[in-house]
Amino acid sequence: MRRSSMIWGALIILFGTLLLLQNLGYLRNVNLWGLAWPFFLIALGVWFLLGALSRRALPVEHLAIPLQGASRAELRLSHAVGRIQMAAGASADNLLEGDFGGGVDVKTRREGEQLSVKLKLPARLFPFDWMPGQSLDWTFSLAPQVPLRLELETGASNSMLDLSELQVNELVLKAGASSTVLTLPAQAGFTPVKVEAGAASLKIVVPAGVAVRIRPTGGLTSLNVDRQRFPLTDGAYQSPDYDSAANKVDIRIEMGVGSVSVV
Repeated sequence: MRRSSMIWGALIILFGTLLLLQNLGYLRNVNLWGLAWPFFLIALGVWFLLGALSRRALPVEHLAIPLQGASRAELRLSHAVGRIQMAAGASADNLLEGDFGGGVDVKTRREGEQLSVKLKLPARLFPFDWMPGQSLDWTFSLAPQVPLRLELETGASNSMLDLSELQVNELVLKAGASSTVLTLPAQAGFTPVKVEAGAASLKIVVPAGVAVRIRPTGGLTSLNVDRQRFPLTDGAYQSPDYDSAANKVDIRIEMGVGSVSVV
């Protein structure tokens, strides 16, 4: 039996036993519901300690998703904790190839010329089967020749998202308490990018020859923009040749408490 399951199981049994004793009249002067939060914190602390002592590796699932003849694709990804590395490099017949620590739940749907794919962590992994210290690392590549719409949702993740050689037509990035390095597409024409983040650190790398417009909102703690390349114009940081550029990215950033750098 997994240690994490034993911890949470023991907590539930103990608390249930105390409730039973109270209903039987043995614990009349004890506010058990007032103890629920301390019980939870103790169990969570033990869970983290055992995770630090036991680095049992989770299984790694290799995945390849065929294009099925589609001429464009949409990828929706939901990840919670760990590392994500994404770049171009899938073979000609596949939309995606990679290795997924902890496994992955996959849903695909073909509609006309579009292949839609959803990736998320297996439901069985939380909250009982995963322990702190275990690797939930996802490393995968995408087809460089296929127009893509990407919707990526990360939690406490460390993400390296290299879109420089991908044909990304739209990107939506939702990040929690994460650290993300995002390299923009180099030759995808016009790409709108929307970033929604909490307490996050975001570094945006702009390839040479790509024009950008950056429109930040929210409570950004730190915003570091190369103003020589992207001077402030009408409330947005913008490349001087943005309007006429063949390859350009329109970036909207909504962030709570965090930092953004654009280089």
